[in-house]
Amino acid sequence: MKNIFLLILCVAISSTHVVLSQEASESDPPTLMLSGSVDAYFRSNLNAPNKGENIMAPASSFGNLPGFSLGMANIIATYEGEKIGAVVDLVFGPRGEDAVFGSPLYGGGVAGSSQILNQLYVYWNVSDKVTFTMGNFNTFLGYEVISPTGNFNYSTSYMFSYGPFSHTGLKVDFALSDKFSLMTSVMNPTDMTEFNLNGTYTLGAQLGYSTDAGSTYLNLVYGDQDGKLVNDGSLIDGQSSGGNTFQIDLTTGFNLTEALYLGVNTTYNSTASGELFSGSDIQEIGGDGYGFYGFAGYLQTTTSEKFGLGLRGEYFNVFNTGLEGVVGIDDSGDGSVFAVTLSGNAKVGKNLTLIPELRLDTMKNEFFMNKDLAATKNLSSVLLAAVFAF
Repeated sequence: MKNIFLLILCVAISSTHVVLSQEASESDPPTLMLSGSVDAYFRSNLNAPNKGENIMAPASSFGNLPGFSLGMANIIATYEGEKIGAVVDLVFGPRGEDAVFGSPLYGGGVAGSSQILNQLYVYWNVSDKVTFTMGNFNTFLGYEVISPTGNFNYSTSYMFSYGPFSHTGLKVDFALSDKFSLMTSVMNPTDMTEFNLNGTYTLGAQLGYSTDAGSTYLNLVYGDQDGKLVNDGSLIDGQSSGGNTFQIDLTTGFNLTEALYLGVNTTYNSTASGELFSGSDIQEIGGDGYGFYGFAGYLQTTTSEKFGLGLRGEYFNVFNTGLEGVVGIDDSGDGSVFAVTLSGNAKVGKNLTLIPELRLDTMKNEFFMNKDLAATKNLSSVLLAAVFAF
């Protein structure tokens, strides 16, 4: 079935390309562009098991499989007209499946056609100052992105891993001036990409400031992510629902010199205490909210046209059991991790980048196991990735 789908896709794209080429020779406006990437990697722990049930890895997203492992194949088709356009972004492989984990809702969690849709949206340039976009698009929060071609480090940060990946909704971009921009949006709950199952909506906003030296973005999301409990006979005793989630995120990056770049990302995410089904009725849960916050710095230097070095340092903190199974937590549900990642970027030709990487994760509380299967706070690992972009 997948082979047939891919064949139909290729034929459709090829046919459209021919038609558009003929139109371009006559009137010359719209274009269809194809781009994408392919990546694979090798990963090994230095102080922890690499096989069996006790395999250790950071609880951040992607790049955590042992031995020689696959990333993803990414194919992006972009149609650009003078005023309107569309983007279809397809992903295949483990990294792609992890990125769109909230998509196959119609299949009850079983991979369906939506499992390969990373982005699918249409846009309308109403004017030079205003653009409407509707559909499924990758998140505007955070410093890192899903595609490895957009990140210097191959492994990802904790903040990126537990912020949103994608949104489905309507957003409006405003060019306020040559330097300032504003985006507002109304969206389904985070990562609920196919349709709105919960009946609640999330609001989003972004204020941007860009110059030749770099850019800064202040991002906000607010809304109920898991819906309200309804006593319709389907609830089970102890079932709960969180309140509204608020996340504020600041991302900035600028060139210190021609060869030195600094990026910074900080975020705060909090969900209010919500509701609990006691077995007979729905009750409000008192107490403080739960969530996480963090800070990451990205320092990158270019030593030549073919090689660069990048250092990422991240502090990530969970409070009131905001996330389970991500960091070691104490009896109060609090825990933190400090992770340092050193990566190289070696260019081979125009399309291939080799990324050797050393990563050290240090928890405040015990979380990992060493080679003797004893609890430890530390994990060290090495990785070599090959990323091909076209």
